[in-house]
Amino acid sequence: MNTAFLDPLIYEFDTVEEAESYDAWFRAKVEKSIADPTPSMPHDEAMAFVDAELERRRAARAAR
Repeated sequence: MNTAFLDPLIYEFDTVEEAESYDAWFRAKVEKSIADPTPSMPHDEAMAFVDAELERRRAARAAR
């Protein structure tokens, strides 16, 4: 176990162990996503969905 402390001005994590743990978690998530057979959503469709959701939330906030 490597618990060397990292410089907070350079690194996002306090220890090498935390950085390595995050890296392993992130790589596993990426691999899982790459292996997922679900069809991807085109960028334009995703942006239209986000825009519609933001507009819905703005309208709901304005209605209060």
